[in-house]
Amino acid sequence: MNPDRWALLLGAVVLLVLPFTVSGYVLYIANLLMVFVVLSLGLHVVIGEAGQFALSHTAFYGIGIYTAGIINTAWHPPFLVSILAGGVLSAVLGYIIGLLALRMRDIYLALATFAFGEAMQWVFLNWESVTGGSNGMRMQPAELFGYKLTNDLQAYPFVVVIAGLMLWATVALSRSQYGASLRAVRESDVAAMAMGVDVKAMKQSAFAVSAAFAGIAGGMYTLFVSFIHPESLGFQTTILVLTMVVVGGIGSVRGAVAGAIVFGLISELLRQALSIQEIIYGVILMGFMMFKPRGLFADRSQRAPAAASSAQQPAVRRAAQ
Repeated sequence: MNPDRWALLLGAVVLLVLPFTVSGYVLYIANLLMVFVVLSLGLHVVIGEAGQFALSHTAFYGIGIYTAGIINTAWHPPFLVSILAGGVLSAVLGYIIGLLALRMRDIYLALATFAFGEAMQWVFLNWESVTGGSNGMRMQPAELFGYKLTNDLQAYPFVVVIAGLMLWATVALSRSQYGASLRAVRESDVAAMAMGVDVKAMKQSAFAVSAAFAGIAGGMYTLFVSFIHPESLGFQTTILVLTMVVVGGIGSVRGAVAGAIVFGLISELLRQALSIQEIIYGVILMGFMMFKPRGLFADRSQRAPAAASSAQQPAVRRAAQ
């Protein structure tokens, strides 16, 4: 059996057994890891598949949280409605932000999207009538046809199922013609246009899909957490999710999932060291970008071309001489 399928089967068994063997804080961590998996998969779409270096992911995550939380509190619909609303709103804003990708590249795009993320955190902090501002916002329990989710155990099966569906959607996207078009844009805009790919549409749609994933992750978060503060949606979270994708392996679905689980656990271990978390993540991120840019879990199909390219470089230099 394929190693990926063995890993998927093992993960499914662990998730199935977990609620019968643990409780309380451990289930909260499991729920949080599922949220990180969806967040990481969303960033994988825009960075790993489309090659657009965006730093606005946490902003869309926050939009999803506040949208779902406000809708739950005001109208008490089935939580699927509020989660989808957060995903749709994030996707629309992501599509608009995608316009930047048509005019900017590389560091300029990163800075522009980072500025959007910081602007959204300012909105979360200062729009007190909607978000509660610096006092944070307390949310009502999510509901499904009158059934309220009041603890981590009740939310767990729904969080796991949503995360599983988002993983399936990511794999399907990666294997589809759409995914191939995104990767063509990642490699070269000019070459992609020569092959008939609508580069503008691909870039904007990648931002929209990525933002939708982040918005849905935000909605998932409201299923088991009753309070949100804007400080948890700042640059530290952006660096954490970026580290998950880069260290796991840019362009690798398995890398995005593994990175989310590993660094989600590390973030909990470092919870008592908030003042140095960003430094630790930054050092890890720089180290991997310098010495292992393809990450720990890059696809084998990505490693082979890289090895072949490295082997060919000396021969090319000798021929040139």
